Amino acid sequence: MGKVYLVGAGPGDPGLMTLKGKTLLESADVVVYDALVSPQILEMISPNAEKINAGKRSGRHSLLQEETTQLLIELAQRYAVVVRLKGGDPFVFGRGGEEMEDLVAAGVSVEVIPGVTSGIAAPAYAGIPLTHRSYSSSVTFVTGHESVGKYRPAVNWQAIAHGSETIVIYMGVKNLPYIVGELMGAGLGGETPVALIRWGTRPDQEELLGNLSTIVQKVEESGFEAPAIAVIGNVVNMHSVLAGCRPVVFG
Repeated sequence: MGKVYLVGAGPGDPGLMTLKGKTLLESADVVVYDALVSPQILEMISPNAEKINAGKRSGRHSLLQEETTQLLIELAQRYAVVVRLKGGDPFVFGRGGEEMEDLVAAGVSVEVIPGVTSGIAAPAYAGIPLTHRSYSSSVTFVTGHESVGKYRPAVNWQAIAHGSETIVIYMGVKNLPYIVGELMGAGLGGETPVALIRWGTRPDQEELLGNLSTIVQKVEESGFEAPAIAVIGNVVNMHSVLAGCRPVVFG
């Protein structure tokens, strides 16, 4: 029985890939990777390794979650080093905990290799610090990928609105009108700054700025699409000061 490594690929810039993760890609027998892993990261994989695309995008699923886990179990019976390569960090909205739990239950040896999550890296590359002594001393990370009208939603937007000074939303573009309505209904002012960051840390990173009152219309008018991170709070105002200090993207 081989070992499965859940490796975080980071948000896109290959320079943000961890040394441990890169070493595993170079020594892997097989790599099962997600849709959001950048091409530059995939180029780090050993040319002798088998590569399997298990990526999920909205409305388009290469493999179901259960199928992916079963695949990893089967691969561990054939290969010594199996890498499950995930965009960002496996344990931050990456279903890494679910996969690891199932592998442990199946008796498979497994290890997690953390990665840089897009909720931190994308705002940084856009010149938006998530904390700032003048604006924010607390941050909430939350998923926006819930069905509108879902019975008993897992995300309590009323509590999120007042739980911290900066809100970072993963996968929230599709449900943005609903999320904005919930936050404003909870008392957040329409002037609250909002930034949407698409393809964070990549050469084609895009940003769309507005506030709670305008951002939905701006998305519709510009055709802005997922995948994107949303940052809500006064730290977004730092974009105008720091955006010119964007890091150089490697690769």
